[in-house]
Amino acid sequence: MVLRRVAEAQDSTAFAALFAHFGPRVKAYLMKSGADATTAEECAQDVMVTVWRKAAQFDPTRASAATWIFTIARNRRIDMLRRDRRPEPEDLPWGPEAEPDQEDALALQQETAQLAAALRTLPEAQRSMIERAYFNELSHSEIADATGLPLGTIKSRIRLALERLRHSLS
Repeated sequence: MVLRRVAEAQDSTAFAALFAHFGPRVKAYLMKSGADATTAEECAQDVMVTVWRKAAQFDPTRASAATWIFTIARNRRIDMLRRDRRPEPEDLPWGPEAEPDQEDALALQQETAQLAAALRTLPEAQRSMIERAYFNELSHSEIADATGLPLGTIKSRIRLALERLRHSLS
């Protein structure tokens, strides 16, 4: 068997025969699976180099030589598709971030002050729930666990507090 001679003796004549037989077939297979001619040629070359390097790993009790070689080709094709579909890193801005406009900074400060004043008008039970949910970033279930209150009570207090805040800020 030709592949065995390549594996055992690194017989270049046997490999040339193997390459002559399987090289064009692997290229045709890759082109049928959607690769362009250049890509198929490069991939076929890579497959045959792999066959040369890993011929000793071939096990004739598990598959025929053709099955083994075409499995390598299929796997190389999948690797190529994954590589081609890999997204490019986004352009990262260089240098410091632009300073916000004075108007934007002033508006943000005013909105923050209004929100703080509106929060102070809430009943303690509602303000506490808002602080835990939005400032401490706790889920409703986590708040219920921490306070021992029923989940429905937590949700009701947060809903009522948000309604009051909307009314105060509008």
